[in-house]
Amino acid sequence: MSELEIRQFECLGDNYGFLIHDPQSGETASIDTPDADKIQAEAKAAGWTITQIWNTHHHWDHAGGNEALKAATGARIVGPSYDVDRIPGIDFEVADGDIVELGQHAAKVIFTPGHTRGHICYFLPEAKIAFVGDTLFALGCGRLFEGTPAEMWTSLSRLAELPDETRVYCAHEYTQSNAAFALTVDPDNLDLQAYAEMVGAERARGEATVPTTIGAEKATNPFLRPFDAGIRKQLDMAGADDEDVFAEIRRRKDNF
Repeated sequence: MSELEIRQFECLGDNYGFLIHDPQSGETASIDTPDADKIQAEAKAAGWTITQIWNTHHHWDHAGGNEALKAATGARIVGPSYDVDRIPGIDFEVADGDIVELGQHAAKVIFTPGHTRGHICYFLPEAKIAFVGDTLFALGCGRLFEGTPAEMWTSLSRLAELPDETRVYCAHEYTQSNAAFALTVDPDNLDLQAYAEMVGAERARGEATVPTTIGAEKATNPFLRPFDAGIRKQLDMAGADDEDVFAEIRRRKDNF
C-alpha cells in the first residue's frame, strides 16, 4: 500500500485546508472546503485531481466551498448523516463507526458532537493521522455552539483514546492564543510551558503549529485534562466531576 501524501495550506486567514492523496489510486480528498479556489489551486500545483470531499461539519468555513468544488471536479461529497440537511451537495452520509475509503486506505468515522450537533472526525489508523475539524485544537477545543459540555467532554475523551503517535490535523491556527489561556489554568505544567515556548518560536518564524499529536495534547491541553489535580486546584474544584471541570475550563476560555 502506498503512503498517503498530505498537502496543508492556509485559507481564510486562520483556517487550514488539507488535501490527502493516494499515489497508487490517484485519488485525492479535500478535508472540508474552506476556500474552493484555493483548494483547486493547491491541487493543481501538486498535480492532483480531487475526487472526494470529506466534511467534518456544516459551518460555512468548512462546507461553504462544497458545491463550487463539486461543480469543478465532480468530487463525491461525504458528510455526517446527522447534518445531511446542512451539508451542501452531500452524496454519501456517514455515521459513527462507518468507513470511508481513499484508494486502499480506510478512514474510520468518529462521531464527536459538541462544537456542532453532527460533527465527525476521520481517523486513518494505518497512516496514524486524524482530521478533527473544530472538535480538538492544539492546546484547545472548539466552542460549544450546539452541544453541551458533557457531549464535548465525551467527544474529546474518544479522541484521547487514539494512539499517542497519531498526528492530529485541526482546522485552525489558534495555538498561540490557546497556549496563553492554557497557562492560566495549568501554570505549573512543565510540558505545557515548553510547548508554549515552542509555539511562540514557530509563530515568530511564520510556521504552522499544526499538526500536533494525541500524546502531546494529552500532556498539555487542559481540555483533555480536567481530571488533573493541578488544574483542579487552580480552579478550586478538587471534588468536582470531570465534565464539570471541563465546563468551567470552557467557560473561562470563552471569556478569556
